Amino acid sequence: MTKTPGRGGSRQLAVRVKTAKKRTVSSKLWLERQLNDPYVAEAKRQGYRSRAAFKLIEIDDKYHLLQPGKRVVDLGAAPGGWSQVAAKRVGSLEGRGRVVALDINAFENLPGVTSIILDFLDRTAPDAIIDALGGEADVVMSDMAAPATGHAKTDHLKVMALCEAALDFAYEVLAPGGVFLAKVFQGGTEHELLAGMKRAFKTVRHVKPKASRPESAELYVLATGFRGRAS
Repeated sequence: MTKTPGRGGSRQLAVRVKTAKKRTVSSKLWLERQLNDPYVAEAKRQGYRSRAAFKLIEIDDKYHLLQPGKRVVDLGAAPGGWSQVAAKRVGSLEGRGRVVALDINAFENLPGVTSIILDFLDRTAPDAIIDALGGEADVVMSDMAAPATGHAKTDHLKVMALCEAALDFAYEVLAPGGVFLAKVFQGGTEHELLAGMKRAFKTVRHVKPKASRPESAELYVLATGFRGRAS
């Protein structure tokens, strides 16, 4: 189990950021939040590319999705924090499991991870993933989120559209018994989408790791026990 921040140790003093000439109030607040976020500091200390790594660590510590030897797909993987966690846990660093990171934007390669720079909506993407994995996936995971507009309803719809597209992709590449994990927003998964997931998977639940910022509306939908494409 990887140690997560916020448990013991000395308390850091809050950092205040002055408003620079070309810095907006929103960028000032974002920078201030980053500088005062213990998960950001711990990610740097442990060598993770993003604080998001701790969200996956918490979820996996509880539900044991990333078992040694598993084949994992990380959709919208850049900058690679989730892929790093997956590579360690499935053993791809030692040549056991496999991790494929898919993103439309280029990012630095990671040990134990096969990177594919491609839009997951491209019709060639499922075959490219299966080829890279050497078979169907055991886990399809997505921490993707569209750029926030600040309008809660709009942001919810955009994230749900990404989740639905990621789920359609998962149906193409998942092996029976497989797992799907994706970001949604508070308000949960849309009824129709959730009903479809319950038909296709044995168990569907919502989870919110402690590493998600308290003010954030994000949570995750976790579906386990894929019944196969016939479902």
